[in-house]
Amino acid sequence: MKQNEQLNEILGLVLNGQLGKAINGLENYLLAHPRQSDMDQLISMSDDYRLMADYWKRGFDDPQRGEVYRQLLRRMYVLTATIITNWQLSESPFLKALHLRPRKIRKDWSMTSVRAAMEDFVAQVTMLQLQKNGDLGTAQPSSSQQLHQEHWQLMNDLFDYIVTSRQWRPQLADVFLDMLLAPTLSSVDQQLVVSAVMLSALQSFCPQKFRVLAQVYRQSTDEQVRQRALVGWVATLSFCPDGVWQLYTEMEEQVRDLCSDEQTRLDLAELQMQLIYCTEADADTHTIQKEILPDIMSGSNIKVTRQGLVEMDEDSLDDILHPEAAEQNMERMEKSMQRMVDMQRQGADIYFGGFSQMKRFPFFQQVSNWFVPFYSQHPDISTIWNNTRGKKFLKAITRLGAFCDSDKYSFVLAFNQVLTRLPQGMLKLIEEGEATAMPLGGEVPDEQQHQPPFMRRLYLQSVYRFYRLFSARSEFLNPFDNIVFFAHPLLARPELAPQALSVARFLLKRRRYASAVSVLAAVPEAERHNFQYYMMLGTALQHAPQTTLLSPMACYRMALDLQPGNERARAALARTLFDSQDYEEAYQAYSTLLQQQPEHKAYQLAAAVCLIHMQRSEEALKMLFKLDYNYPDDLSVGRVMAWALTLCGKYEQADKRYCQLLATDKPLPADMLNYGYCLWLSGNIVTAISMFRQFVSSQGDEGVDIEKEFMHSSEHELLLQHGITDTDIRLMVDAI
Repeated sequence: MKQNEQLNEILGLVLNGQLGKAINGLENYLLAHPRQSDMDQLISMSDDYRLMADYWKRGFDDPQRGEVYRQLLRRMYVLTATIITNWQLSESPFLKALHLRPRKIRKDWSMTSVRAAMEDFVAQVTMLQLQKNGDLGTAQPSSSQQLHQEHWQLMNDLFDYIVTSRQWRPQLADVFLDMLLAPTLSSVDQQLVVSAVMLSALQSFCPQKFRVLAQVYRQSTDEQVRQRALVGWVATLSFCPDGVWQLYTEMEEQVRDLCSDEQTRLDLAELQMQLIYCTEADADTHTIQKEILPDIMSGSNIKVTRQGLVEMDEDSLDDILHPEAAEQNMERMEKSMQRMVDMQRQGADIYFGGFSQMKRFPFFQQVSNWFVPFYSQHPDISTIWNNTRGKKFLKAITRLGAFCDSDKYSFVLAFNQVLTRLPQGMLKLIEEGEATAMPLGGEVPDEQQHQPPFMRRLYLQSVYRFYRLFSARSEFLNPFDNIVFFAHPLLARPELAPQALSVARFLLKRRRYASAVSVLAAVPEAERHNFQYYMMLGTALQHAPQTTLLSPMACYRMALDLQPGNERARAALARTLFDSQDYEEAYQAYSTLLQQQPEHKAYQLAAAVCLIHMQRSEEALKMLFKLDYNYPDDLSVGRVMAWALTLCGKYEQADKRYCQLLATDKPLPADMLNYGYCLWLSGNIVTAISMFRQFVSSQGDEGVDIEKEFMHSSEHELLLQHGITDTDIRLMVDAI
């Protein structure tokens, strides 16, 4: 989405409370981009500001001055945000057309008349249903189709009208709030309007639209509407410009009231995790296409050809010659099917890859069609849906599968095109309604489909498809670019701390360390004195360091202060000390751990390495000989022992160890380097040169500065201790 830097700068002045500078900046902008209504509002605001300033200069004591100043800032925000929207519409041919189309088609956009039309539609549908049931005569199919066509045109126009609307006044927001809570309106219509409000508020944050979304979530009795409203207010809050909630202080009160409810707190945590799952759709698609689908297809008797799907002969020669292969294929297919079921249950978007290819239908050229709930009377699919050849099959698969609304529309539209290309046997089963509809990923029970988390997940998937696949998606601000909303200052609340820790744990499991740091950093200070908090923060900071927070080492020390005997915390501290090359304290930590777990291999090995770095190689060897006896095939033990033997001058023993390490399938470059040192120190210079050359070659195109390796502090000191001078080092570099 394009940005106007001059207007953004003016908006920044407003949000920083610099009203005078903001007025001057907007005056300069409007002189270059004149618009009379905007200039009139600015002049009125400027006059009020100067009047207030004049009273202040005269020394008048006005206890309401602060409130007056704040109200002027709010007026200035609304005006600036409106001008930003106008600029967006003027700079984007797509948005401009989206804005003009409904306003040309319909002149009366009073919400009273719009709501009356929406309520009239519900009444007429009810009448048609009564006629269909025989209570009021005979229903007219054409009148039903025409009714839905006309109503969809209204809703499509209303959607575009809202999306391109400017800042709302409180009175208009109240009208929309009443409309979205009214039991006399269609749930499909209300859900669509909620999505339109979200898109509009994301384009340019509007406090009144945010209020509507938040209140609909709190008050609506329709769960589908509520879940869309939840996604809406969270998404708009995430992209709310810094400083808006200080200007509109009621926002903090609204969020506080929302978070006072335990179910809301649970919803927020689950929504945060679902958003993460959405953004992993590409990785899930890769897993499905490369690892799962090949196994499923190999176990099926359907083959994909250029002419379509073809049934293969079940009595093929392969089945006769290799009967066990078919059984193995079937077993692999069943395992892959179960794997996909498990992915779907965990929250993965298993259908994104397949359905992303089905978004090129003209249906998806309309923005509203990406957000409209699936209903069979939609004018663009009603004819297909009512086709007797596939009606039963379509009903079953769209009801049973975990398809989002967007994918259901894709499926119906695609099904219409491939119906005639299906194998005759399959087509007959579909026409007779005998084909069993079993979607990939498994059947979803009705009770699960009516659960709020499931509703929310499918809605998020529809939204994700719009921002990833819509042809003009670049014209819209993408909420998935800033998905970690738990780091938002307004959500840094004590009552949300348990959920924040849960979210951080989820992020760590998915290796999103920077996001975990941001969530943990937002936890209120009073809620941080917690063992799990410091452990998670330490882990996250190890992978995503932040200078403004504690160090990982400090985190683990604080965790140990809370639970002095905790092995996991001490092991993490020991590892961090080791990484920071504080080998003496790391050795003490590992020694303490070995008192708790004397036979722990990793602790013993780490302690031995610490001793080597502390130039106590003889002591290290004692531990290593024991480890080598207990774990003779462990290459890590052999690697550390070889280096310890080298440092102790036991070159023959070290040589044997290195030969064993280099005889493995994939010898490590570090083994080549260390073996080179061993040979050099033992006086076998010619073989050392050869080994160092192998090490350099193993680095590939990246290359390595071998002289830098030799001059590294610890290696250089080692060479000097064994009588190898700087001249010897230069000769070795030249020889290599």
